[in-house]
Amino acid sequence: MKTYKKVSCLLALSLTLLQSCKENALEVAPLDRLSTSVFWKTESDVQSALAGCYAYLKTGGAPVSLFYQAGWDALTDDAYSQYPWDAAIQDISFSGPTPNTGGYVYNSYAVSYQAIAAINNLLANAGNISMDAAAKTKYLAEANFLRAYFYFQLAQLYGNVIITTQPEATTFKESKSKSTRDEVLTLVIQDLDKAIAGLPDIAYTDGHVVKGAAQTLKARVLLFQKKYAEAATLSKAVIDGGKFKLSTNFSEIFYKPGQTNNNEILFSVKNLPPNSYPVQGIDLVIGNWLALQPTLDLASEYECKDGLPTSSSPLYNAATPYENRDPRLRMTVFVDGDDESKGWKKYNGSQTVFKAFTNSNTTGLAIKKTLDPTQSDPGYSTVSSQDIVLMRYAEVLLNYAEAENEANGPANAYAAINQVRARVGMPALPTGLTQAQMRDRIRHERRVELALEGFRYFDLRRWGTAVQELNGFEIVPGNTNLKKKIYKTTFDYWPIPQTEIDRTKGLVQNSGY
Repeated sequence: MKTYKKVSCLLALSLTLLQSCKENALEVAPLDRLSTSVFWKTESDVQSALAGCYAYLKTGGAPVSLFYQAGWDALTDDAYSQYPWDAAIQDISFSGPTPNTGGYVYNSYAVSYQAIAAINNLLANAGNISMDAAAKTKYLAEANFLRAYFYFQLAQLYGNVIITTQPEATTFKESKSKSTRDEVLTLVIQDLDKAIAGLPDIAYTDGHVVKGAAQTLKARVLLFQKKYAEAATLSKAVIDGGKFKLSTNFSEIFYKPGQTNNNEILFSVKNLPPNSYPVQGIDLVIGNWLALQPTLDLASEYECKDGLPTSSSPLYNAATPYENRDPRLRMTVFVDGDDESKGWKKYNGSQTVFKAFTNSNTTGLAIKKTLDPTQSDPGYSTVSSQDIVLMRYAEVLLNYAEAENEANGPANAYAAINQVRARVGMPALPTGLTQAQMRDRIRHERRVELALEGFRYFDLRRWGTAVQELNGFEIVPGNTNLKKKIYKTTFDYWPIPQTEIDRTKGLVQNSGY
């Protein structure tokens, strides 16, 4: 097995090659489609192709469009995207005379299919190469996991989409019709079952996916399908497997060196200098530029240290609203008056103290989670090396708590959710909660624990509460210069990019667009 350092170099090379593959999502030849006379001969070829498949996790056009997880939160009540070059986030409501099928809508679709094309090619060719049987099984299992990951993304966002599992070098002039969301999810589960069977049951260390991550992704799919008993069983298997645990330091999960061999992380996008982010680094984009900003509504969700909401806790003081709160609040956001002692590293034009609603700050808060506290006044030359954490053990515990509560009631959900709270010194949940009360508590815990990690948009949609929480949401109450969010049930399916409708015979637009 090659070292991860070599894989990282291959990732960087793949990202360079990737720029030539963006004309058409379904017509593109995979970046690893080379003549069989020179490729698909050795195990090294398989490793190179697999690195190229992983590279699709690290692309997406505009700097915050697909890659920075907080960009997904900017589609919700948790965050705001302030710049016009990321207008796709602001206009994702499709509220204009024609749907916006660029930006997020195009990138999510195109990158997913480009990845799937490369993965299909690997799956079709790697099995024919002479190599160690165990290594071959592992490579194919990794590819199955990645295809499941991208098809699940398509199913969540677009619903009914085209399934293609063959390594076609095609122009797609023939008619192609969409499969149902259920059919897509069936393929996702099949791929994940293969991944679970073939991946090593070890801790995550080197960037290659492991069994626990495949089990966790399958649990996500099962939660999406409302198959709660199965999701609970699978999440419990990860818990009982003992390969992962909560980190003792919440903040260090999101930057190095704390990320190195961190047993809370199940899967991430690895970044190793000098080849780190695909465009600008996260410390520049989210730190200095404040491109993405938390909302006051998110901040209000965090309880006081006694476990009571601010509306009823005797610890809450309106004059010092961010004191005596759930410690995760100050680990997640910067608040007015934060200086270097609080981790503010001269962001936003070398400003030494964060000032709310000034210097391009719109919401009154700034993102702290994921920023490297050793970087001071980062610029274009700053090399950000944080790994983007896509799965971690806290999610496993929260997945289990939710699934168990929905399947069997709250009795067995307490221990999992209380572990997450205890890690940061928050008190255990009160006993005697009903199933509905526990549901509310779990949803609260997911919002504050996983804030700005890209979960809330998908959570609200699968819970069926997106219209209730997002439609008419005011980013900054009283600021009439900012549009209120619009969310309709139609938006549970995004529109298929019009370029794909125009070029692919038989591809029909989703209803409502």
